[in-house]
Amino acid sequence: MKIPMFRRRHAARPTATRWIPALVLTGALTLAGCAGSGGSGEQQSSGLGDVPTDTEGTVRVLMENVPDTDIVKSLVGEFNQKYPKVKMEIETMTFDQMRDRLVSSFQSARPAYDLIVVDNPWMDDFAEAGFLQPLNKRIDATTDYQPNDFFPSLTKITDVDGTTYGVPFYNYALGYIYNTRDLAEAKLQVPTDLDALVQTSQRLKTDTRAGIAMQPQRGYKIFEEWANWLFAAGGSIYGQDGKPTLDTEQAARALNAYIETYRTAAPPNSLSWAFDEAFRSVSSGQAASMVGYNWNLPALNDPAGASGERAGQFALAPIPGGKSALGLWSWAIPANSATSDAAWAFTSWITSPSVDAQRVAKGGAVTRQSSLTNADVLAHGYGADYYKTVGQILNNAEPLTQGRNGEEMIQAVGTELNEAVAGNKSVADALRDAQAAAERIQK
Repeated sequence: MKIPMFRRRHAARPTATRWIPALVLTGALTLAGCAGSGGSGEQQSSGLGDVPTDTEGTVRVLMENVPDTDIVKSLVGEFNQKYPKVKMEIETMTFDQMRDRLVSSFQSARPAYDLIVVDNPWMDDFAEAGFLQPLNKRIDATTDYQPNDFFPSLTKITDVDGTTYGVPFYNYALGYIYNTRDLAEAKLQVPTDLDALVQTSQRLKTDTRAGIAMQPQRGYKIFEEWANWLFAAGGSIYGQDGKPTLDTEQAARALNAYIETYRTAAPPNSLSWAFDEAFRSVSSGQAASMVGYNWNLPALNDPAGASGERAGQFALAPIPGGKSALGLWSWAIPANSATSDAAWAFTSWITSPSVDAQRVAKGGAVTRQSSLTNADVLAHGYGADYYKTVGQILNNAEPLTQGRNGEEMIQAVGTELNEAVAGNKSVADALRDAQAAAERIQK
């Protein structure tokens, strides 16, 4: 049975806590001490890719409680047909709790987890702190693994300074989602650039319906949404040198367009809206479109879902301008994993080309290019048009953040953006302060 694609995963984001800068050094020292005591999984690791099928051990896993995790759980039985002596213990929790729990385990002489999933704003911090095992040798030595099959936009996140610390689990790239009937009745085309996005949103607005449901909530949500407008304006989050580029002519154009659209086409009094509110507005017919995660489309078109009689009316397109903001959750093995070989056995199995296709066919978010043309996926998934569009989105997507302190940077910049939308700051002042905050946090 296919698991619905709806996720509450990004309904809200906590305010970033500032633990990483202080732990970059102490975390590495703590882990070095664990290795010296003989408690590190690194000492027990073969360092090779193909793990013998008679390998024994219990792999304690921490994952977010989202439908993608349920899909992974549903495949454990098949994994155990190949590795009968590996016991998988999967613990789930809400996003808000995960990072602190992971750091506690990383620093413990008796770690709680042997395999984890990592959100992309954490990847550079965890890698630099020495919390994660490098995976290059394992990947290179794994038979028929085909690492180049993963979308390059995703492996750009899992690689830190030339070393691979993670394997893609699921993407959360954004796309333009719209009600096809509303668009047709208004005699409009799918917008393909920033100006068209603003104008289409305005023309879709009626007395009873907003043209677009937006997510200007302070912090993570507005940054994630506005980043797509920034790309559509020809801007970037970072320059070629890796430094933030948030106070530019393109950024000003994007923020002015975002504010105009919010004031003229979005639902009234929605300044604090995040994902849940925007999704409900679109699914209920109170808004005609949204910028949302690519995997929101199946949930909107599910006859048993929240859209009711509107199910089947929704379509997905690339972000106007073509480039999407990208997030990613990745599998990673903690440096102090007690059973790292068994952890890699599961990771390499669940992300292998054939099993990945099974996962995507069950409703999992896309990570491998080959899964988009897999016969089983096309027969049992969400249709060739949907997967073609997802491929277009992932082929031209940029990470929300790169480098250290990504979570803190997103929160700080998102606070400034919200101030501008609320009218508490001018666009120029908000972008100036966003740039200053991003530079300070990066240092």
